[in-house]
Amino acid sequence: MTEIVEIGKISSRGQVAIPSDIRSQLGLHEGSKVLFVLEDDTILMRKVTAESFAQLTKPLRAAKKKIREEDVIKSIHKLRQSKK
Repeated sequence: MTEIVEIGKISSRGQVAIPSDIRSQLGLHEGSKVLFVLEDDTILMRKVTAESFAQLTKPLRAAKKKIREEDVIKSIHKLRQSKK
């Protein structure tokens, strides 16, 4: 992939426009989803595709299979008791 370097500006609402060359290169259109990752003072933005979304949520789906309904109910009751 070709390297493209652009500078953006943050609006008063905290919005940043993705430069058109980058949008074109990645095939980003209105409604496209992107993922933001913050590490120290670096923000990584990645296009979210069906494949990358499946990869990102795989650990969550695996963890969900290990949780039983009664464990969730117990945890809720325990949390409510601790707040009294």
